[in-house]
Amino acid sequence: MINWSEIRQRFPVTERFAYLNSAAAGPVSIASQAAAAGYYEKMMRDGDVHWNRWLAEREEIRNKIAKFINAGPEEIAFTTNTSQGMNVIVDALEDRGEVISSELEFPVTTLPWMHRRIPVHRLPAVGGEVRIEDVQNAMTHNTGVIALSHVQFSNGFRVDPQAVGETKGTHAFVLNASQSAGAFEIDVKRMKIDGLCATGHKWMLAGYGSGFVYLSRELLDQSLPRSIGWLSVEEPFEMRNDEFRPRHDAAARVELGCPYFAGIFSLGASIDLINEIGIANIQARALELNRYLTSRLLEEGWSVLSPTQTENSRSAETLVQAEKPAEVVRHLFRRGVIVTEKPEGIRVATHFFNNEEDVKALIEFLRETPHA
Repeated sequence: MINWSEIRQRFPVTERFAYLNSAAAGPVSIASQAAAAGYYEKMMRDGDVHWNRWLAEREEIRNKIAKFINAGPEEIAFTTNTSQGMNVIVDALEDRGEVISSELEFPVTTLPWMHRRIPVHRLPAVGGEVRIEDVQNAMTHNTGVIALSHVQFSNGFRVDPQAVGETKGTHAFVLNASQSAGAFEIDVKRMKIDGLCATGHKWMLAGYGSGFVYLSRELLDQSLPRSIGWLSVEEPFEMRNDEFRPRHDAAARVELGCPYFAGIFSLGASIDLINEIGIANIQARALELNRYLTSRLLEEGWSVLSPTQTENSRSAETLVQAEKPAEVVRHLFRRGVIVTEKPEGIRVATHFFNNEEDVKALIEFLRETPHA
């Protein structure tokens, strides 16, 4: 039995706010803060004395992330954000053909391909959803990549990655997991994902400057990164400047220069907490709270714009129609409730550290604002 009240206490933000904003940026836990601060404390007191130990800790965390998504550690590289990860994936797949994506997408899922002058076909959403049959119908001899978000930032729609993977054929399947990693189960092998990128500052609750990218073993064997650093070669500590022997065995070849240890260590602490609770338990808790949220909103007469007709398409974030969303967000902030402003209204995110009282506070203070 999970003691959610005890886990909630590990997030000091909950003492001040009903923080329903993890889809924008999640709060860090006491453990993640301590992991990052501990690195800076050692750097302040000891300088570079702990370099070798820090490198070893980095590899331990790489292994944890790999297990978290059922990948091999050689298929994982650390990044500082989703954009960096997506560009690494584009490097590996830029010669595969045109891209199938969706009009719902966050720009980083589409723009890096466009930047390389690769056509991107943005499928229209039907009822706020990306339909698998539309993805299938868009496949042609010119297309070679499917690039989608696991959960759409725009309306919270959750795609079934396994269904996409089962129907991808010869296409490469790229998943933007920034709105799902840390809240939903991911298995890159079962889901037949070729490339995946995620940031740590949203649902993984590790703060800005943390993230990771996954490149399948097949992609690693078939490609080389466009950008490299001194750690991207086979024997970096030989310090050879007269020959180039790139690493073919690991995604880590895209990690340019010295690591951002603070972000990596914070991410490692977040993974430890997720593993302690269990990602299946976290997913169930986030969805349970989201169901409670949407039922209360509908009872109060608010219009929910997120697709919730089927549970498989529900995520842990909900788009709520509202007049003058900026004013609504400011009003809620003054009342101690944190949500995201969107063009259509407000976006509300329910993570495992939230509880029913957070939702009740939102509903109470929404009553003081006009309905859409």
